[in-house]
Amino acid sequence: MEIKAFDVGSTFTKVNAYRLMQGRLVWQARAQAPTTVKDIRVGLEAALSNLPGSPRLADLAGQQVLASSSAAGGLRMVAIGYMPRVTAKAALEVAMNAGARVLEVLSEEDTPAYRREVLLEIKPDIVLLTGGTDGGDTEAIIQNARLLAALKLPAVVIIAGNSQSQAEVDAILAAAGIRCRRVANVMPTIHELRVQPAREAIHGEFIRQITRAPGLRYLEGLIPGGKIIPTPGAVLMGAELLARGHYEEKGLGSLVVVDLGGATTDVHSIIPELEGLPLEERGLILTNEKQVAYRTVEGNLGLRVSCRGVVETVGPRQVLLRAGLAINDEQEKRLLAYCSRAEEQTETLAGNDEERHFDRGLAIAAVETALKRHAGCLSQEYDPVLGLAPGTPTGRDLRGVQYIITVGGIFTALPEEEARGIVREALANRGISLLPENPEIIIDRHYLLYSLGLLAPYYPYATLHFARQYFTSQHGN
Repeated sequence: MEIKAFDVGSTFTKVNAYRLMQGRLVWQARAQAPTTVKDIRVGLEAALSNLPGSPRLADLAGQQVLASSSAAGGLRMVAIGYMPRVTAKAALEVAMNAGARVLEVLSEEDTPAYRREVLLEIKPDIVLLTGGTDGGDTEAIIQNARLLAALKLPAVVIIAGNSQSQAEVDAILAAAGIRCRRVANVMPTIHELRVQPAREAIHGEFIRQITRAPGLRYLEGLIPGGKIIPTPGAVLMGAELLARGHYEEKGLGSLVVVDLGGATTDVHSIIPELEGLPLEERGLILTNEKQVAYRTVEGNLGLRVSCRGVVETVGPRQVLLRAGLAINDEQEKRLLAYCSRAEEQTETLAGNDEERHFDRGLAIAAVETALKRHAGCLSQEYDPVLGLAPGTPTGRDLRGVQYIITVGGIFTALPEEEARGIVREALANRGISLLPENPEIIIDRHYLLYSLGLLAPYYPYATLHFARQYFTSQHGN
């Protein structure tokens, strides 16, 4: 069977071609072309035409077609709850791979006037309405439902709070003509996050939005069940299969995926050994970073659309230091000019040695910053409330992670040793961060990870066998 796995990104449309032969998955080729916003089909056809001997889009009926997309840029989401840090935690976990961007987190600490102002300004596509463990507080979520009913925003509301309050909340919103969906409480107890039902609801909304783009409805019609997956979700599914394995088939073990793009730097970490921890050992939701799969997105760290965001985050001299260039005012001006051009012309490629050094310095800074924000750290002071002493590990502990897999254009364009050097340098200045201590660095040379995530639900064993072989053949220290 011939299989085509597409990814419609905000900049490029990619396609990987596979063949399933007697239960064995064989990768054939990869191609890409610029994404065409006015009609997605043009970019899809162009990507297909770059595959050797590939048919046109209209002739794929006899093949299996799978697809992911980030072309919509992610749904705009606002989370409203009771306790600010708990709501933020739940919102970020729910949005992890569902195709949503959390733009604001509101809580009881914010006045109703402020909540109203934020909602009117952001005009979210989705409101995640949380609050109260099951059997706990109901007042906050009901008050917030009344506020949303009064505003009549054209957003869908995901009701994911105290189960005892959901019927009343649903009635309040329905009476105001607001579309809403009830799902299981994201925090049924103080020890547990149950994010999958809310995540699936958001995924459904993501699909509704992206299929409005001209041409994507056509692609949807070629896919079994019409299911287009958000790209971060596809990457995460591929990473989870590779790390955890499938039933009796073992995976590689703990790993981190660093996806450095033009607009964002995404970090996924999968630590299968955390799966067996009892709820009490995982700790309170407030400080719990012990879930098996975890993802963070740095929306201002990228090599093109968010190029200046890297410079603004670490400072131009730190970028030049990591680039191995002279540090002076003139060099800073040239770096900033290059970043401005890269943001305006996102197809920009480094044209000389200096610009290649700029890209390298920006990549090291982006990866280092994203990894440190994803990872936990060693506590520097006493915290009697949380029971922390100086030197106590807090947050996501990546020290024992075995593999780092890199995804992104700069990693595939550079020679493998130079690409690995970016990661090694990003890990060198660890300070108090709980970064991987001695990982094997793997370069996803053909950007297959998203496509493996798409294949995993259909052919888990074949995909796992192929992924293990592909990634272990790529590794090196």
